Amino acid sequence: MEKPIYLSPPVYEDRIIIPNMQSGDVYENINKVVLDFETCVQTFLETKKQVVALNSGTSAIHLALILAGVQKGDLVLCQSMTFVACANPILYQGATPVFVDSEKNTWNMSPKFLKEAYFECCKKGKIPKAIIVTSLYGLSSNMEAILAFAKAKNIKVIEDSAEALGSTYCNRKLSTIGDYGILSFNLNKIVTTGGGGALVVNTLKEKEKAIFLATQAKEKLNYYQHTTLGYNYRMSHLNAALGIIQFNRLKDNLDKKALNFNFYNSLFTNIKGVSLHKEPNNDYSSNYWLNTVLINSSKAGGINKEDLYNAFAKANIESRPVWKPMHLQPIFEKADFYGNGVSSKLFQNGLCLPSGSNLTNDDRERIQKVIFELFKSS
Repeated sequence: MEKPIYLSPPVYEDRIIIPNMQSGDVYENINKVVLDFETCVQTFLETKKQVVALNSGTSAIHLALILAGVQKGDLVLCQSMTFVACANPILYQGATPVFVDSEKNTWNMSPKFLKEAYFECCKKGKIPKAIIVTSLYGLSSNMEAILAFAKAKNIKVIEDSAEALGSTYCNRKLSTIGDYGILSFNLNKIVTTGGGGALVVNTLKEKEKAIFLATQAKEKLNYYQHTTLGYNYRMSHLNAALGIIQFNRLKDNLDKKALNFNFYNSLFTNIKGVSLHKEPNNDYSSNYWLNTVLINSSKAGGINKEDLYNAFAKANIESRPVWKPMHLQPIFEKADFYGNGVSSKLFQNGLCLPSGSNLTNDDRERIQKVIFELFKSS
């Protein structure tokens, strides 16, 4: 069997050199590496906002909810088409998620159903406290419409850009547009710290509070005292050191992701019934983290996403269904949902394709062969 082609594997340097921690004040040096990584992120985002390096994107969402004032019993409007790590922190706070369907062109939160969800919540006597909107597979939501509504209703927007480092909306880097921004540096991301994330906040005061909460809420005393519930969420210096190295190759990785998109865009141009997820207009610029397709079996000669998934698996090529919407997950079966089934259809017909920045021409030839042979039979 040929070597496996993975969906989005981590790509590391042949050698990783960690800065010397033995000279001078060890703790000061360790802290400096984390601060240097935060500067790397801030510089790339081209923002004056503050960056807090954390151990995961999930931690970042949780702290964003705390900073937004979300407490037990509150309602949080959340995109249904997303990863569960986006919704779980709502439960951590004892709050209740209210799920919102996707729009067809971006696959992200529908401004129409966002408004419907908000007003229905108000009719039931509770005003939602925050909105969590996700940029799926690197493509932004309609942030103009969502932010305009949120501002009118005085609701905080948590911008989940875990999959969207390098993507933009109206020439603004994602994670810098909402009240709080979230990034992930998990193993499968364009920049990986081996495991990690970041929270983007507006002020230094918010950053200091986030770091306080992320380091077990230890008071500034010469002994351990805690008056607030804290968490072990801060990024380690080793992860941060790896992240600094990774940022040196970010532009190259983004170029390779764009090359993958162009490959798939050309590949599916003349295949009926298959549509590639892409920017709807020039306001959007994706990092093409994962290339995804929708297969309309009635137009594709009866071929569906499972057929393509199985054909890839037979050739030792990894693919994956798109996210199963949160309102269809057993853990959230009692949660309210507002929409018309767009996200359910995306899950039924959508597939993520191999999109690693280490894809070779030989890999692309193997992928093309599987696709052509499958759809030739239709």
